[in-house]
Amino acid sequence: MNPNDVLAKAENLRNNLSSGFRDEIVKSLYAEAETIAKRAVKTAHEKRYDFDQKIDRLVTSPFTGLPIMLILLAIIIWLTVSGANVASEAIANVLFAFGDWVRALFVAWNVPWWITGFIWDGIYRGLAWVVSVMLPPMMIFFPAFTFLEDLGYLPRVAFNMDWLFKKAGAHGKQSLTMAMGFGCNAAGVVATRVIDSPRERLIAILTNNFVPCNGRFPTLIMLATIFVAAGYGGFTSSVIAAAAVVGVVLIGVGFTFLMSWILSRTVLKGEASAFTLELPPYRRPNVSRILYTSIIDRTIFVLWRAMQTAAPAGAIIWILANVPFGDSNLAAAIAGWLNPFGLLLGLDGVILLSYIIAIPANEIVVPTMMMMYTGAGMMIDGPGTSEAIRTLLVDQNGWTMLTAINLMLFALLHNPCATTIMTIYKETKSYKWATISVVITLGTAFLVTFLTASIARLLGWA
Repeated sequence: MNPNDVLAKAENLRNNLSSGFRDEIVKSLYAEAETIAKRAVKTAHEKRYDFDQKIDRLVTSPFTGLPIMLILLAIIIWLTVSGANVASEAIANVLFAFGDWVRALFVAWNVPWWITGFIWDGIYRGLAWVVSVMLPPMMIFFPAFTFLEDLGYLPRVAFNMDWLFKKAGAHGKQSLTMAMGFGCNAAGVVATRVIDSPRERLIAILTNNFVPCNGRFPTLIMLATIFVAAGYGGFTSSVIAAAAVVGVVLIGVGFTFLMSWILSRTVLKGEASAFTLELPPYRRPNVSRILYTSIIDRTIFVLWRAMQTAAPAGAIIWILANVPFGDSNLAAAIAGWLNPFGLLLGLDGVILLSYIIAIPANEIVVPTMMMMYTGAGMMIDGPGTSEAIRTLLVDQNGWTMLTAINLMLFALLHNPCATTIMTIYKETKSYKWATISVVITLGTAFLVTFLTASIARLLGWA
């Protein structure tokens, strides 16, 4: 029998094998290795369970594994929510004060107003907003994530999530790329390199955006604080707001599984590959390695990419807000054109325009909305307190609870930012898949918000 006949025979037999045959092969290999090890290795003191195994009985248990994961996620998000706001405000005050000082010099030097506005009110304020909004959450989230990674916990996350991804036709390692996506979806897309199967890696790439990155957290935190946690104060308010954000995150995880299941049974149909995971021992975290990885490899890398895309976005915002059109400006006119479609989705034209402008960087969504709602000619922080922001949104611009809920859903599900889209293209070497990633996420956001708004109106809730 020649080699081609052998390959053809093997291919025919492959179709008759059960879906778990690879798992059975791996189990038999490990069983044989264990048998050989027992014959060849003798230990002075036999222990039924060492320290690592005792911990793993909890963190990988089918009953306690997932709850422990949720608790750790909630703690990290609460730390991010409660700790980032103060630092963001401090950084913003410093950067904006510097910008105002240099802007005053331009005015004193009689530099034309449009040059001063374009550079300092447009480009510089866009960059300042991205830095002040992105840097504090990343400085909290990435070290916390890297700590769990260095401790040896993340492989346990993959172990716990493997059976869910297997049912969805995806790979267990996708859980690791999802975790990285909480910091930045572009970093999450790059992290899919750990998945060997091209088909399953592509599923992970196309669905990573359903996990909210820290650029979307400011919007989610604002809505959770103003609408969900309204009426509470202090520690209770931060806990309720964090719980609401965790709930939104879980919705995103659910859509990740759903879309992975759909893709694995349609355009990316195929057999799930075996996931052999050897759990490493727990180790004492190395502080210097955690700081280097979280700050140099992740925070600075992601922030620099975001700044590259935020500069032109800030310029566009300023131009739209300062070009006269009719009785107002071009930004107000475009928002008016988009308003009917926005209302159909339970949103409005200002929100849609803010997301169009914020394609380069999600961090500028909130200041762009505030700029247009208040009629300012440049990005601003808004009226200040939560009560004042609620008054601006609800009393002056007609927001309802439906608007807040649908904006949270839209912020969760909408298209990737420009940095992530570019990263998807670089990782897949395909304009097609980069485009499909936008169509999948944006189409899902439109469909979900339309259905939510339609059901709420049908039941008389809006």
